[in-house]
Amino acid sequence: MKPDAEDRRSATEDRLRAALAARAALVTHRDLCRDAPPQGRDWGVRRVRGVAFAALGVAAAVVALCLLVLLPGSPRDPAPTPPAGTPGITEPSPSTPVRPVGPSAADPSVISRP
Repeated sequence: MKPDAEDRRSATEDRLRAALAARAALVTHRDLCRDAPPQGRDWGVRRVRGVAFAALGVAAAVVALCLLVLLPGSPRDPAPTPPAGTPGITEPSPSTPVRPVGPSAADPSVISRP
């Protein structure tokens, strides 16, 4: 490279360094501190809308619950069941042989007395 190019580069670098140092000297601690949060209305439109939708949802749930409980035919008020019928006595089927009931000689529980 040419010697003039090196001198120009170092002169440009020196000027840039001086400009950056001057700019950095302008920044103070107060410039770096965080700003206070903005002071606005306490309740915004979005917040009011959210609370209103939540209240409407709760009201709808309460109305639905009341309708289910209070209207006739609701699960809490079932239809009355008819009374139970009298049980009938069924005859044994004719396919089973009927044996006479009486003491048997082979029955060890029967003891004959003399």
